[in-house]
Amino acid sequence: MAMDISQFKPAIVYTIYIVSTPEKVWQALTSAEFSQKYFFRNAVEFDLRVGGVFFVHTPDGSAPRISGEVIECDPLRKLTFTFNVNWPGLVEKLGPTLVTYEIEPVGDVVKLTFAQSHDRPLSDDILSGGRLGWPAILSGLKSLLETGTAPVIPIGPPPPRMLAALKAMGIETP
Repeated sequence: MAMDISQFKPAIVYTIYIVSTPEKVWQALTSAEFSQKYFFRNAVEFDLRVGGVFFVHTPDGSAPRISGEVIECDPLRKLTFTFNVNWPGLVEKLGPTLVTYEIEPVGDVVKLTFAQSHDRPLSDDILSGGRLGWPAILSGLKSLLETGTAPVIPIGPPPPRMLAALKAMGIETP
């Protein structure tokens, strides 16, 4: 049974323009080998079909801390998937997170729109982690596709205010 995403509302949205092609952007977003270069050395893994699995593998090879399911897959155009951080109680208390990438050719560039959506309102404190990480990931992706090199952007651990808000909700964090 397909997940009903009609109640999900974007909480974080970024749009960037990349001097590239839809094919190269799609490959960069969905290739484990390529993603390691801009996604904090993590490798994304997709089974690119509706209902397929999604994992983020850490550089040390430990169990995936992030997993999910592909909800929509229109190659070279749109990819929507659940993005669940595997901390005890997190998804149960905050609900699932949806991530959507929309790829649109605009002349000689690609417009990439990223959205993180939720089925309930979340505080700015809870969202502060995504607001810290996603710009670094997207900036690395853009730089890598345009120059062949991704910057190393040190963002450190999750924001203290996010961790405090999660702790107040009874959610254990690493």
